[in-house]
Amino acid sequence: MRAGTPSFSRSMKPRLVGINHVALQVDDLDEAVSFYTELFEPTAVDRSEPHAAFLEIGDQFLALFERGPRAEEPHFGLVVDDKEEVRRVIEAAGVEVLPGPFFDVRDPSGNLVQIVQYDQIQFTKTDRVLAGMGLELDKSEKALAELRAKDLAD
Repeated sequence: MRAGTPSFSRSMKPRLVGINHVALQVDDLDEAVSFYTELFEPTAVDRSEPHAAFLEIGDQFLALFERGPRAEEPHFGLVVDDKEEVRRVIEAAGVEVLPGPFFDVRDPSGNLVQIVQYDQIQFTKTDRVLAGMGLELDKSEKALAELRAKDLAD
């Protein structure tokens, strides 16, 4: 094990479910949105926040933040089965949870990782995929309402 790498117990650990989003910094927001929308067809483009654009990919998204006016750092959102269990494991391993409104940590290389819980967000997997991963997870009513608003759930 490399120096500075946390030591994790081999007992039952929280499970990774997927990647909810990737957030990038861009020099020119309009140019970046044009680049991605000319090459691909996102399900929607949300420009409701200043100096930001969210290219929706069904239940996932690519977040673009204009470099300079916004403080967001490039990161990705990992979806887990139990965010509070992740917090306990991370703190027990001596990994710092960063201050702020989100559950953010840094990996040993300094990459910013945002932890989100499966039932609380739009990101979803089919029942068959969840079963294949050995998971039984449901969605909160709030997450289901967001999916229904995009016609992605019954």
